Amino acid sequence: MESAPDRTTKYQADSLSLIGAIALGTGVMIGAGIFALTGQMAEMTGSLFPLAFLSSALIVSFSAYSYVKLSNAYPSAGGIAMYLEKAYGKTLTTAFHALLMYFSMVIAQSFLARTFGSYTLQLFAIDDSSLLVPTLGVGLLLVAFLLNLAVTGLIQGVASVLGFIKIGGIVLFGVVGVLVADSVEVNFSAADPGASLTGFLGATALGILAFKGFTTITNSGSELKDPRRNLGKAIMISIALCVVIYALVGFAVSSNLSLGKIIETRNYSLAAAARPALGEYAVWFTVILAMLATSGGIIASVFAVSRMLAMLTEMKLVPHSHFHMPGSIQKHTLVYTIVLGLLLTAFFDLSRIAALGIIFYLIMDVAIHWGVLRHLRKEVGANPVIPIMATVLDVIILGGFLWVKGASDPLVLIVAAAVMAAILIMEFFFLRTRPSEGQPDHKHSG
Repeated sequence: MESAPDRTTKYQADSLSLIGAIALGTGVMIGAGIFALTGQMAEMTGSLFPLAFLSSALIVSFSAYSYVKLSNAYPSAGGIAMYLEKAYGKTLTTAFHALLMYFSMVIAQSFLARTFGSYTLQLFAIDDSSLLVPTLGVGLLLVAFLLNLAVTGLIQGVASVLGFIKIGGIVLFGVVGVLVADSVEVNFSAADPGASLTGFLGATALGILAFKGFTTITNSGSELKDPRRNLGKAIMISIALCVVIYALVGFAVSSNLSLGKIIETRNYSLAAAARPALGEYAVWFTVILAMLATSGGIIASVFAVSRMLAMLTEMKLVPHSHFHMPGSIQKHTLVYTIVLGLLLTAFFDLSRIAALGIIFYLIMDVAIHWGVLRHLRKEVGANPVIPIMATVLDVIILGGFLWVKGASDPLVLIVAAAVMAAILIMEFFFLRTRPSEGQPDHKHSG
């Protein structure tokens, strides 16, 4: 009788350097944050959006504490999935929140893909409402899929090169934008008349989406060199780099565009800001930079997200079917991740993609902090005050964001509730009928 093929996910120990891990984290953060969120945040809170970015950075700094402590104690390829399992066991709580994180990361890929399409069309003066936006995004996801079929070293190399190019380019954009501006300031009097405290909280929530890419680093523990030392270091360096870059670019955009223009061009505001400051050549520079940044972000994100789903499968927390595909479980989860990303890219616009992503992420983030506080505080050596502060801030920000979206786009909240209900129901029945240890938990056919 022919034995079943070994589908266990293989991880190449020490194949990811500290610089590579930083490139993966900043690749996802910078790709999503600066290029598409600036205008959306301005729409919520007016000219105060640079301060909303800084507010987001403060909240993420509290949040990162739990992840650093957990990554130092439990470095693994499963990252957040493993952290939740350590806190709550192989339970519905773990499966539900891990899948929320998984979906938020897939959503981030779609966000990057559509941002790529919106910026690319500016080279040809085509409106970003064109169907070419999702078409270009789908094409980019397919290229990322092919690259991720390769070995970790190639992914790390591509992500690292693109990461250095875009960080240098964005810093150059910010510095030049500030230098050529008539003045560099946050004009409080220019705030949108409809802006409010809840609007500022909502913009801060979107800003958190710009920083959440640091969590992709936690999925690389099995491949990172000296993970107990380098995981936490990679997380903090990535966040620090993005704080400086976001602040610089935020002030450059607000100094070169009126509030109305920032909102009007919210899906490609950096390219719009480059035109009055430096002319058409600067627009080309910014667009190409955005294309490189979003491409690198997707490559880095797909790498981490597919491994997280593979870990959930091997932990017997989610159902899995091979659909007659060869290769390891991780290759299968790569396919599922790309397919979900393609569907979101094709059928959801940028603002709704961002809204779903931040709702799922903040709910999961609260579960992480509560798990550290309630179950793992002594094991990981955490100061309880910081997870408490992080939890309170998450709840306040999430409440403000839900209030804003409930008034402006309630469909997003309905979709988010429906997806979470579906996850709960699916996982409830799967975990009740889950095979015992040692038995296969996945099917070999569709």
